[in-house]
Amino acid sequence: MNNFNLKDAIEILERTPVVLTSLLKGLSDRWIYNNEGGESWNPYDIVGHMIHGEKKDWIQRAKTILEYGEDKPFEPFDRFAQFKDSEGKTLNDLLEEFAKLRNENIDVLNKLNLNEDDLNKKGTHPDFGIVTLKQLLSTWVVHDLSHIRQISRVMAKQYKKELGSWGTYLPAINE
Repeated sequence: MNNFNLKDAIEILERTPVVLTSLLKGLSDRWIYNNEGGESWNPYDIVGHMIHGEKKDWIQRAKTILEYGEDKPFEPFDRFAQFKDSEGKTLNDLLEEFAKLRNENIDVLNKLNLNEDDLNKKGTHPDFGIVTLKQLLSTWVVHDLSHIRQISRVMAKQYKKELGSWGTYLPAINE
């Protein structure tokens, strides 16, 4: 069964900047720069990572599939580029940049006028091998939802010690 539908995917992709802005804009540094410990990411890092994806991942890889198929592997993606790229920027700067880039990428995606044959075209991922455009676009949606969940979890864990027994019933605290 094929659950992927481009129109449905775009519904999520175009809402992600609004969700992130609503959740994060104007919050104190305590919410923005705290993580789950160690080298885990905080909300600021996650938004920076998503910006890098808008610049170097989703649309660029979709175009590579459509133009070259399996013949040209995707450029490797630096999952940690945000640590350098976000330097000197505020979270509000990042949220605005993300929204701008996402709107541009949704516009590009719509202009590609993809059909089912296009969605089944294949490309070459540097780690996974052969992938389809449909898999790439599905991953984009799930990537957004995963990072929204991650941000919520990181923020929820800031109050983990204060929950007492209620923490037992709150999955975000126990993940």
